[in-house]
Amino acid sequence: MAGGMAISKGDKEYPGKLTWTVLWICMVAATGGLIFGYDIGISGGVTSMPSFLEKFFPHVYRREQNHVAGTNSYCTFNDTGLTMFTSSLYLAALVASWCASLVTRKLGRKASMCLGGVLFLAGALFNGFAQNLAMLIIGRVLLGCGVGFANQSAPVFLSETAPYKYRGALNMLFQLSITIGILAANLINFFTADMTNGNGWRISLGCAGVPAILFIIGSVFLEDTPNSLIERGNNEQALERLKKIRGIENVDEEYDDLVAASTASKEITNPSFNLLRAKYRPHLVMVTMIPFFQQLTGMNVIMFYAPVLFKTIGFGSNASLASALITGGVNCVATLVSIYAVDKVGRRVLFLEGGIQMLICQIVITICIAVKFGVNGDPGVLPKWYASLVVVAICFYVAAFAWSWGPLGWLVPSEILPLEVRSAGQSVNVSVNMIFTFFIAQLFLPMLCHMKFGLFIFFAVFVFVMTFFIYFYLPETKGIPIEEMSRIWKAHPVWKRYYEDRF
Repeated sequence: MAGGMAISKGDKEYPGKLTWTVLWICMVAATGGLIFGYDIGISGGVTSMPSFLEKFFPHVYRREQNHVAGTNSYCTFNDTGLTMFTSSLYLAALVASWCASLVTRKLGRKASMCLGGVLFLAGALFNGFAQNLAMLIIGRVLLGCGVGFANQSAPVFLSETAPYKYRGALNMLFQLSITIGILAANLINFFTADMTNGNGWRISLGCAGVPAILFIIGSVFLEDTPNSLIERGNNEQALERLKKIRGIENVDEEYDDLVAASTASKEITNPSFNLLRAKYRPHLVMVTMIPFFQQLTGMNVIMFYAPVLFKTIGFGSNASLASALITGGVNCVATLVSIYAVDKVGRRVLFLEGGIQMLICQIVITICIAVKFGVNGDPGVLPKWYASLVVVAICFYVAAFAWSWGPLGWLVPSEILPLEVRSAGQSVNVSVNMIFTFFIAQLFLPMLCHMKFGLFIFFAVFVFVMTFFIYFYLPETKGIPIEEMSRIWKAHPVWKRYYEDRF
């Protein structure tokens, strides 16, 4: 079978070691994930706070306060304005990612990262001081622009900087930062939810400026990647930079390959259109389908709306935030597992194991909710053991995502793209990710209202399909230098017919 075929490593093994310099650089660059993660975690918690709902969405607040037994709990939070508050960020990120592609290619990865941090900081200020819904939405749009720039440039920066033997683990620092951001947001929501002055939501939203400032400061002091420096004609600076991050003087072979890749990239006048050429077919399929499937795992439903979801299915307000805090902690710890395993067992094994585990958990969650909540979504008094079972099933699901589709959804697209289409390809990756994040965020509450527990079956079907997609179409990329990645496509039984030899 196509998916079962092992692809051998490339012939070249560049010398170099994992230096403290590289580790520090990658940790700083990965802080771009903090801003994305913080927003994912903060949104659901804020939208479950009564003081926030009363100020900006009073009709939802009244609906929740006046809810009586026997009515449909699934529809309590179903409101177009409320979902637009969450999803507007991702629509803005979609547009911004294409602007970021041009900035990343022409001005460098560093410039794009700095701009992303500044835009996110501006959005945090707008949201923290919001007096009306218009200010709130403007803030969300600015946050989205920041996320679009950061998500476009930071994963590429990490993949280009890391030694190829450690590329998986170092790139996953970005996902680890996302999970830390989510956990921090859940903690802040937990402590601000019951503030007596009713301004807890302001603190939660305004604190988004903290990771933004960290990202800005870190980006300012970073030097750009050798790939980016060569791409912009700074070859001597790139050579010195490569020696520094590899910790050795003999980097000639890797440097020559980077120059050759840059020379080839300069022959491409329009990278976005060139992605449509046959030899880039496998890359285009992967940077489109991987983020598509990543969003349709249902994970963002859990992370965006965890407090709302738990509250809807019978947990109290504080209990729902506490349960979201637990899932955030599991998400963070499980990502560490992925960092340890990705360069040892490979990308495919983690993808496949995670898919199977998520599928099993979604089946369990569906049964639990269907049996207890039925069609009307009114569980009455929820027994502690039953609530615990739902939380445990969700935690196992979150863990599976956190060591598979979560980090690998950013790692694999960023490492497989040739330099000449890398910025454009990463923009496709971010764009697809954000547009389906937008759709999920916008449609989740109406879908929950109308599909009820069947919503989890909907996501389970996609988990089943995407696991087979990985098995048949994704070759193993572990331990292959980023500029030698062409070998895996030419050796793969499905993709070799599309790939032309570029050298």
